[in-house]
Amino acid sequence: MNIDLLVHGGDVLTVDDAGTVVRDGAVAVHGGEIVAVGPAEELGTRFTANESIDAAGCLVLPGLVNTHTHLAMTLLRGRADDVTLQGFLERVLRWEAELLSPENVTAAVRLAVAESVRAGVTSALDMYWFHEAAERTAREAGWRLHTGPTFMDVPEPADGIAYEDRLAWARRDLEARGPARPGHRPVLFAHSAYTLSPGQLTEAFALAREFGALIHIHAAENATEVATVEVRYGKRPVELLDSLGLLGPDVLLAHAVDLTGPEIAALARTGTAVAHCPVSNLKLGCGIAPVPRLLSAGVTVGLGTDGAVSSNTLDVLGAVRQAALVHKAGGDPTAVGAEQAVRMATLEGARALGLGEHLGSLEAGKRADLIVLDLDAPHLRPAHDPWSTLAYAAHAADVRDTVVDGRVLMRDRRLTTLDERAVLDAFALSPEQPQVVPA
Repeated sequence: MNIDLLVHGGDVLTVDDAGTVVRDGAVAVHGGEIVAVGPAEELGTRFTANESIDAAGCLVLPGLVNTHTHLAMTLLRGRADDVTLQGFLERVLRWEAELLSPENVTAAVRLAVAESVRAGVTSALDMYWFHEAAERTAREAGWRLHTGPTFMDVPEPADGIAYEDRLAWARRDLEARGPARPGHRPVLFAHSAYTLSPGQLTEAFALAREFGALIHIHAAENATEVATVEVRYGKRPVELLDSLGLLGPDVLLAHAVDLTGPEIAALARTGTAVAHCPVSNLKLGCGIAPVPRLLSAGVTVGLGTDGAVSSNTLDVLGAVRQAALVHKAGGDPTAVGAEQAVRMATLEGARALGLGEHLGSLEAGKRADLIVLDLDAPHLRPAHDPWSTLAYAAHAADVRDTVVDGRVLMRDRRLTTLDERAVLDAFALSPEQPQVVPA
């Protein structure tokens, strides 16, 4: 059989439910879909490939899934460090109103996609202004982006759309993008319970559910946010969402740091998922999300980087390491193990997006999002266990090849769908204020 792509010769970490590792394995890809995973010798006999990747001496694994980010915040990288969440928001909201435009978002997202592809991130859930520009930019690069309209009732929305016009605007957007398809689903973003009233939250969630969309919302990011919502509405953020009937398997909470036992039980009861952002949470002094308790309760947990202004990079492997380490601080070295942390960045991340049937593991019938990680480096030898290697030793720079939907976006560490020099040259940074021009 003739196929589009054969990745062969490396150890294939499938991240299927059984944790299967195929030594000297191969992944056969056709039409953007994985058609077979197995021993390289066997698949090399069965298939004739138009294109191949020799992964000898490498680890082949599913592409990493970033379940919470704000891609165009690359524009502000390094401009809001060493402040609290509330101080961060005050600065960023002001700068966004001044700086954001479709052109600047396009340039900033190009930069974010280049960084993500280099880091082995094959898809991301992106909440930000001018999502149409971000979506177009990702599509041109062949990268998998999950985005949609954002609801946030602020005096000066960066996109200039007044809140009273946002429902109609979002409806048009959801109608235009159509129903879910393999590897993609409609998405709607409700920023938070402190930027939207209960009535506004209810309206936004109802619209999303009318279209079968994933709903993504910041919730319980730190104690100050929780107190603000509780003073305003008499309930903590997760309590409020639950009381309004807004939790559910179509909802993904970003952060979920400040949670009570009953709130964790509510997330488990309703099938609500969580995007854990350990680097951003630590950097902003928000605290450490109760991930071991969430996992014990059966809550699906994925990993996110947050934006590059609060975490400074879009390095999901870095989030894997941090997630595997930070929860051990309580004294239990098994709190979040290497395998669990890697799964949160792959299959569990895909499940958090409601896309576990299509993404997150290397199995026949799933979309061909995969990466090849080069093990030919002193810090990666010997590689006794692939889960341990990924969680505790590997770096983003070890990613050699990145494939999305069967298309090679990076080969031998060279981007194939983006002019990296042009992406970098699009930014003319002054000490006072970023000046961005479109590439």
